[in-house]
Amino acid sequence: MAHQNLLVELFVEELPPKALRKLGQAFAGVLFEQLKAQGLASGESKLTSFASPRRLGAHITVVATHGADQAVSQKLMPVSVGLDASGNATPALLKKLQSLGADASAVAGLKRAMDGKAEALFYDSTVKGATLAEGLQKALNESLAKLPIPKVMTYQLADGWSDVKFVRPAHSLVAMHGSGVIPVEVLGLKAGNTTRGHRFEAPADPVRLKDADSYESALEQDGAVIASFEARRAEIVRQLTDAAARVGSARVIEDEALLDEVTALVERPNVLVCEFEKEFLEVPQECLILTMKANQKYFPLLDAAGKLTNKFLVVSNIRPADPSAVIGGNERVVRPRLADAKFFFDQDRRTTLASRVPGLTKVVYHNKLGTQFDRMQRVRWIGEAIANRLNAGLVANVQFAAEFAKTDLLTGMVGEFPELQGIMGRYYALNDKLPTEVADAIEDHYKPRFAGDELPRADVGLIVALADKLETLAGLFSIGQKPTGDKDPFALRRHALGVVRILMERDLPLDLGVLVDAAVREVKGLRAADAPWPLANDASEVRQLEDFIYERLAGSLREQGYSAQEVDAVLALRPQRLGDVAKRLAAVRAFAALPEAPALAAANKRIGNILKKAEKADAHVSEGLLKEEAEKALYAMTRKIAPQAGAQFEAGDFTGSLQTLAALRATVDAFFDGVMVNAEEADLRLNRLGLLATLHQAMNRIADLSRLAQ
Repeated sequence: MAHQNLLVELFVEELPPKALRKLGQAFAGVLFEQLKAQGLASGESKLTSFASPRRLGAHITVVATHGADQAVSQKLMPVSVGLDASGNATPALLKKLQSLGADASAVAGLKRAMDGKAEALFYDSTVKGATLAEGLQKALNESLAKLPIPKVMTYQLADGWSDVKFVRPAHSLVAMHGSGVIPVEVLGLKAGNTTRGHRFEAPADPVRLKDADSYESALEQDGAVIASFEARRAEIVRQLTDAAARVGSARVIEDEALLDEVTALVERPNVLVCEFEKEFLEVPQECLILTMKANQKYFPLLDAAGKLTNKFLVVSNIRPADPSAVIGGNERVVRPRLADAKFFFDQDRRTTLASRVPGLTKVVYHNKLGTQFDRMQRVRWIGEAIANRLNAGLVANVQFAAEFAKTDLLTGMVGEFPELQGIMGRYYALNDKLPTEVADAIEDHYKPRFAGDELPRADVGLIVALADKLETLAGLFSIGQKPTGDKDPFALRRHALGVVRILMERDLPLDLGVLVDAAVREVKGLRAADAPWPLANDASEVRQLEDFIYERLAGSLREQGYSAQEVDAVLALRPQRLGDVAKRLAAVRAFAALPEAPALAAANKRIGNILKKAEKADAHVSEGLLKEEAEKALYAMTRKIAPQAGAQFEAGDFTGSLQTLAALRATVDAFFDGVMVNAEEADLRLNRLGLLATLHQAMNRIADLSRLAQ
């Protein structure tokens, strides 16, 4: 069985740049897995994928010309169906064998084996391994069928009659095993050993390949193309870094998505330095950076202090001897974009944010939740309620920030670049001479916008951000717009995680239940003083929203490395101060490491089960009703230990509190060994249940320790 390296390339018209990396990985990955499944590639084989604007390819080492023959045992049918009472083959069995290419002579060789509760007949045969041509054809078909194509197009083949569907029209196919061509065919194309290079700069056309291993070097030398996505990306990074160094005291702005997209747009990268007029630097740099990246795919340059310079880098797909025409063309193209940004900025500053507030009445937020003006009023009230609990001196600025937070939606700049909402609001607030705390809060109330994003920089921004997220959650939950499965069109999971992060990381002295209740109250229009508190009529709605936030918290904690048991134990108590959660988890982890922990967790679980099944017992003990020595000892130990653990709990020493409770292990074990809890005498039974209830309360203030029981 001969082994050589395999090359496959599909040459097409320009592929969608944002999808190219995934298309290249999927094309090569599925091809490789299919060849391995057929025994044509093995564990020794190595895959290299290629993806450029006009090609998808794969290079696979150690590929066999034939797959190995495989022994197959195939279930035919139950014995009772395949053989008659005399043990002869039934017509059904003979027909089945015939379909497999066997005849009656194979009956004697059939094997019997149990299949579930019935005995079945099995036919052993040898399946001949596929040839490389057969296996590659199957693998190619499967690879194209599974491509994550954003949108399929239909085009006509050269014969004028046949239509095929693919992401872009395909023009040629290469399939080489060593130096030989494999006779496969896809999309109306027959495999060959030639491809095409750079659309404008290829030294040779077509590019002829002598063997599978020469593909990458031949394409680069004769086709002026870097076929590997990763190699091309690395080359762009190298050139960007070198160009920035030549400019002096400058660095390239980091943007992985932009780098991927530009890599997908060029086959032969050539980084050039361009510049624009310095007068445009008067515009907020976020606007200039966004327009250069989003519209033109340019890389802005920042100085050592992180400020935008008037120079930028262009990744060109051509390398002319004199690049001045390319540089001048890009500078001419970017100038109108920057001029538009400057125009919007100058125009927007002529109107104050305060005068834009009435305009929010014309912006629909949701047809069931009113306008942005309605929403602003709800956020302002929730923010005021939070500020009054944290620091009443912040109320005025919180009200201002909430009132103006959405007004930049009415500006020309945000209308053109929605990504700048909040950012532009801050600039316009400073232009209106509003307090810096208010301006910062207008930008920060969207934070955290994604995983790992920073939190608002000051308390006013924290409060408005918290109010905004709570209003969004409460409002959309109230109209039944909860996330389902992987669908979350309003990003409610992200909003819930934002609430969690603000409360936990800033350790705010706010109860989650009170916050959720206030948000639901406001959304329901029940802010009046005589409205019920908490909202008894909406208890289920409040509970659902709390559950949703706790679910997001649980997921976040597990991602941070806490075990499911640790998270479950802490969140089972639904701690209201989320700032305490990390300390509770640390205490639970330290407790679980103690030798007493398993026995106490098991006892805690047993106590919980007893209390659930028993009649209602309060945490009260009459010392005179204690009869057994073991229950007297447990009562005495509880009276000694519980106050110590309680004092530590109140002081925030959760770890110390649980470690103090660990001293109860011996007396708890002795109690269950020597005392009958469910005594026949009612007063004894209730007293012992009261002792257990007292113990249960003391042990489960930090976490539900029973969740740690194996």
